[in-house]
Amino acid sequence: MAARRNIPYSVIPTEDRDEDNVDRRFTYTPKSLRRVPWKSIALALFLLVLGSALLFLSYFISTGHMEGDSSQVYGLLFLGILAFLPGFYETRVAYYSWRGAPGYTFASIPDY
Repeated sequence: MAARRNIPYSVIPTEDRDEDNVDRRFTYTPKSLRRVPWKSIALALFLLVLGSALLFLSYFISTGHMEGDSSQVYGLLFLGILAFLPGFYETRVAYYSWRGAPGYTFASIPDY
């Protein structure tokens, strides 16, 4: 077991406190909340379009409108779902932020 040190704790007087030592994670910065993350929105739209295209391709191959094997259908379906879901979610958050829906801000869109 480690030895316990007997160091008395005393509160620093208010005139000696450093005012510049502020944790910036918890400060309110309204400019950063209004900033539009264009790269994240572009990535979300790209994933949405790519996922939709892959899902349409898998549908057309499975119905016989296009040539292909059943293994291609399952692969395109899996990749389409993987691309479509995050693209749809992030595009929906960006749309609600733009429309001003309560509880949605552009700060809720993660930066990639």
